[in-house]
Amino acid sequence: MPFSKQVNLKLAWYRKLTVPQFTVLTGLLLIFSCTVLLATPLCSSAEVGIWESFFTATSAVTVTGLTIIDIGKDLTIYGQILLACMLLIGGLGLMAITTFLQGFVVSGTELRTRLDRGKTLDEFGVGGVGRTFRGIALTAFVLIAIGACILFYFGFTDISNLGERAWASIFHSISAYNNAGFGLWSNSMQSYRSNWVVNGVVILLVLLGGLGWRVTSDIWTNRKNLHFRRLSLHTRLVIRTSVFLICLGTFGLFLTESIEKGAFFFTINWHERFLTSLFASISARTAGFTSMPISIETISDSGLLLLMTLMFIGASPGGTGGGIKTTTIAALMAATRSTLRGQDNVVIRHRQISDKVVLKAVGITVGSLLFVLIMALLISMANGFGGQDNFSFLEILFTCISAFATVGFDLGVTQHLSGIGQFILVLGMFVGRLGILLLLSAIWQALNRGGIKDQNRIGYPHEDLYV
Repeated sequence: MPFSKQVNLKLAWYRKLTVPQFTVLTGLLLIFSCTVLLATPLCSSAEVGIWESFFTATSAVTVTGLTIIDIGKDLTIYGQILLACMLLIGGLGLMAITTFLQGFVVSGTELRTRLDRGKTLDEFGVGGVGRTFRGIALTAFVLIAIGACILFYFGFTDISNLGERAWASIFHSISAYNNAGFGLWSNSMQSYRSNWVVNGVVILLVLLGGLGWRVTSDIWTNRKNLHFRRLSLHTRLVIRTSVFLICLGTFGLFLTESIEKGAFFFTINWHERFLTSLFASISARTAGFTSMPISIETISDSGLLLLMTLMFIGASPGGTGGGIKTTTIAALMAATRSTLRGQDNVVIRHRQISDKVVLKAVGITVGSLLFVLIMALLISMANGFGGQDNFSFLEILFTCISAFATVGFDLGVTQHLSGIGQFILVLGMFVGRLGILLLLSAIWQALNRGGIKDQNRIGYPHEDLYV
């Protein structure tokens, strides 16, 4: 057999990969490659081993923010630059980038595969590859640059060294827009709690990054004659849900900590309480920055429960954040309302929502909830082994939701977990960023090759089920 033909046969397995499988594989290769680079002496100190690099690389690619090292001290300037690049890759959309690469790697794909690729991009909120992807990258660059300039000239003015101030502005602007939550300081943004410029820039970048390309593109297209009713249903639903969650989190956290006498809130004045509540409410939806110490000693149980709810919901489809997404929870609420009204169809703003969308929303929510509970169960079972501290179930569940929703909030649990517990968090970050349905689809397609077409041709009798 000719050598060229042997090589083609060896590479033929690439062409058989579906979009979910290709995305999972590319994500793993990216994490492993960055792990090796991050572990080199050029990028990190001697205290950072291969495991610390692997955990940090996974957290960066999935734009989570959980870390077991001190970014500002344990990473060199080259390591921090590499980390910023990983945040850009993960934040701009791992799925969009891998699908873009698949067009070059998988040559000679069939029409069904190309349609599958386009469908996956559309579900992610990108809607295309070439010109649209360039638009995404350009939008990100402009917003990050503007945010960095404002932080440099008006925000981080307490940093006297201009080089350090410039890098701090660029790094935190990248981290904020990509909803990553990584910071160069161990206390995150707590030193700038009362700084309205820093808070405002970070909040705006987090919101713009979390809204998603579909929303920002729709607003930009209608900019000359912008009216709320002229926007698409998706855009209006994302904006309404986001505003509701921001208000719920801000006033909810303000009330819970004021009524239940949260230890930290009673050490700051009223305007700082409001700004801190607003910052935490927005950051909880996958950003991960903190302007106050987060622990069971400083925040009440009600406040932690509210933060867990916001983390689990997360950002919007096509955005840089995680969670089950705002449109998912909106579809579930609309389905609940239709059920209470006795309606046969789900209607939102005088538009009928297909059953497929509702089923997908149910699948995402149930699958995500089960996965988080399994994570908490496994870590709880391992609690007490391998030098772990005796954490409460609330602390463990909070950390699991933070990892799965790619938030990065930490109650001081992550660094003290054993290798098994940290690996469970790594798995949760990876699954949460890619999406529970995409990962299950990749596994299902690998185990059932050729069986999907046959199943689609089978019809089954109907029967009622009482619920």
